[in-house]
Amino acid sequence: MALWIRPPSLEQINRSHDNTAVAQLGIEFTEVGEDHLVATMPVDARTRQPAGLLHGGATLLLAETLASCAAWQTIDRATTDAVGLEINANHLRAVREGRVTGRVTPVHTGRSTQIWQVEVRDAQDRLVCVSRATISLIRREPAPR
Repeated sequence: MALWIRPPSLEQINRSHDNTAVAQLGIEFTEVGEDHLVATMPVDARTRQPAGLLHGGATLLLAETLASCAAWQTIDRATTDAVGLEINANHLRAVREGRVTGRVTPVHTGRSTQIWQVEVRDAQDRLVCVSRATISLIRREPAPR
């Protein structure tokens, strides 16, 4: 069974994040696979903390963006919303410059919750962060007549 309800378009996914925190941090979706999405984020003044390292919060924004976006590609948006329920992360390596790349894959895609694994790597393909996000799927109430 295919993971995506409709094959997501990189152009459409990137355009949907115009004028959001995702765009402000320079996050760009770069790959759509059969069971994964990939996005990159610069390590620059927008995403560093005062000590000059990639900010853990910026890394989590990348991870939650990937997980939420992946979840949205698996649901009927006319009847269901996908919202973040929980996210955790282990920051494993400091990054001072360049770009980081996140790749999201499903752990569980159920009827009411989904769990997504995100690995963030540096330009040398070293693991920077491992994150897991739980997404709640909420059925929309029918519009009143």
